[in-house]
This record gives sequence, C-alpha cells and structure tokens, in this order.
Amino acid sequence: MTEIFVFAFDLTESSQIRRLKSFRTLGYRVRSASFRRENMNTAFVPDWPNIDLGLMQNERYGRRMIGILRGIYRVMQRRDALSTADVIIARNFDLLIIAWITRWMTGQSHVPLVYECLDIHGLFTRPDAVGAAMRWCERRLLARVQLLLVSSPGFMRHYFEAIQGYQGQYAILENKLWFDEDPIPRPPMRRSRSSDTPLTIGWVGSIRCAPSLNLLMETADHFGDRVAIEIHGNVHRHALPDFDEQIDRRDNVSYFGPYEYPDGLAEVYGRCDLVWAQDLWQRGANSDWLLPNRIYEASWFGCPSIAVAGTETGNKVARNSLGFVVEEPSAKALISLLDGLDRGAVRAMSDSILSMEDTEFRLVPDAIRVALQPALSASS
Repeated sequence: MTEIFVFAFDLTESSQIRRLKSFRTLGYRVRSASFRRENMNTAFVPDWPNIDLGLMQNERYGRRMIGILRGIYRVMQRRDALSTADVIIARNFDLLIIAWITRWMTGQSHVPLVYECLDIHGLFTRPDAVGAAMRWCERRLLARVQLLLVSSPGFMRHYFEAIQGYQGQYAILENKLWFDEDPIPRPPMRRSRSSDTPLTIGWVGSIRCAPSLNLLMETADHFGDRVAIEIHGNVHRHALPDFDEQIDRRDNVSYFGPYEYPDGLAEVYGRCDLVWAQDLWQRGANSDWLLPNRIYEASWFGCPSIAVAGTETGNKVARNSLGFVVEEPSAKALISLLDGLDRGAVRAMSDSILSMEDTEFRLVPDAIRVALQPALSASS
C-alpha cells in the first residue's frame, strides 16, 4: 500500500483534515507531522499516526523560525516515521523546509517531495530585501521538489512561472468541496423569499479580511433594514481586533459563529441570497490570484457569489456564471450592484448554477490521484 507522509501547517484546520482524509479514501496509508494553531477545532485528535510539532502562533515570524527548528528536532526524534514513506507532501513553505531537511537527514532523499502551496504569503511578494531573500530560498527548494501543487492557475501564471521562473512538474487542485462519503444533496431549487424580507449577503469561511469587513459594514449602513449581513465561520481576531465592536453596532449584521463541515453548509448557504466571495487583504498579490473554497460551496447550494472583476475569483465567477462581479473592491461598487439587482435576477442566477454539473464544485478522488501521479510514478 502506498504511504503518504504529510507535513501539515495546522492539523486542526478543516481543509487540512479533509485533505488527509481524502488520501485515505484513495486507499493510501497516511502519516503526518503537524503544527497546531488555535483558530478552530482545538479538540480534534487524528485517527492516523501524527507527530505533534507544537503550537505555531499566527503571524509571529520570529517564533515561526523557532517553530521550524523545533519541528525538525521532533521529526528527527521519530525518524523511523519517514522510513516507510513513498511520497512526502509539505503543505506550505515552513513545512517544506522541515520536510526537505528531515528527508535528507534521515536518508530518504530518494522519496519524491511534493510542495503544496496553499497561498502566496506576503513575505514572498515584498519588494524589499526580505522579499528577495524569501524568494531566493523558495527557488532553491523548488529546484529540489518533484511536484508543485497549487489551488489556482493564478498562482502559476502570476507568481511561480512569472516571478520564480518555475518550469517543473505542477498540478492544480482547486479548493472544491470534499465529501468523505455520500455528497450532501444539492437542492433542486432555492427556497423562495418574500419581497419584503431583507436581501441577505453572507460572508462565510475563514473571517480574517479587514477590507472585506469594512466594505460590508459600509454596505450595511447604507441599506439599513433592506439588507442583512450574515457572517459564518471562524474569526481570526488577531487580524480583526474590532470585529465584535463592528457587529454589535449594527442591527442588520449578525455573527453566527463556526459551523460543522460539511453538514452545516446547507443551513449556512440556505440562509443567504448572495455570498461575498472576494478576498481583499493581500490586494495586488495573493488575494488577486487565489480561488477561495467559498465559491464552490456557495455554488453547490445554488447561492450566487459576488467577486471583484479582474481577479482570479472574479474572472471565474464571470466566466462560469457563478454570480456577479463589481468593478472595484469598494462599498460604492457593491452598493451600486445591489441597487441594480432584483430578486428575479438573483433567482435566475441561482437556478442556472443549480443546473450545472456537480463535479464543477466537488473534488472527486480521481482528480487527486491524477494530480499526484508524477510523484507517485517517481516513487515506484
């Protein structure tokens, strides 16, 4: 049985858990070494062998260097865990450093190494000496991996090919829905809402984008009781220190807290007429290049997304008719869009999305197997 060893940035993060479970669904044996953060699912305990690399704090770069050294030490204490690996996957740059060093130190340099880049961190796009040093380090390790996995073609087009000059093997695995067993049924149609109810805009997932929060709050202030803003997910309060104050000041804005994945998705998206899908906190770089999982989740349940034109998210929403786009990331542009929408247009868009093939929004096992094939072939 093929064994995949995964170096993970946060074992308790839901997308991380889904990815490791997807490997097991494919019949691979899974082991991992992972940091823990305190953003969500803090009580989660994996049912596969895992090396605990310790607590990694958000945005504390000096301590992250200490964490990398600690991670190397803890893996080397359990060096036998790597001895049976057929493929090693590192899910972000910190883990790539640990994976490459421990693979070499344990005599496993022949094992194919996969770099799965989930986001282009702001450190790598800085124009100063720090950014140049980070890109140089990444290029050195990119030359030593057998496969690069990304979730958006924008990462390849705008960064890895254009900036890093990467010409090696790569595969794109979009952030689509993953179901361990039977998929949650898609609704045959969206439930009707009366014309006198507020138009409900959802903000769902990892809530960490201050520009999005400000934009949505300005929109709520403009429309009053004609629009409701519903926020569902895990709030990164280190990034949004005034989040609770912003919500408490407005009667038409509500925070519902975290939700169960995937069982809670139907209720979350069923409550929303539209979803704010755009990430804005790293404009001009990562935010413009990524494809967030919320566009796939929302589309599964027939909820149209709103994104910004010219970004990878906006281009996909417009090209695939998954919702509506605004010309700029501003409250003024969002207000203008909402002023021009009626429930009939929203309902027509919803019906169109629900008529699309579910594989547009759901990750199927074969897609993962095909994406990993260059590394799997190299291991045989």
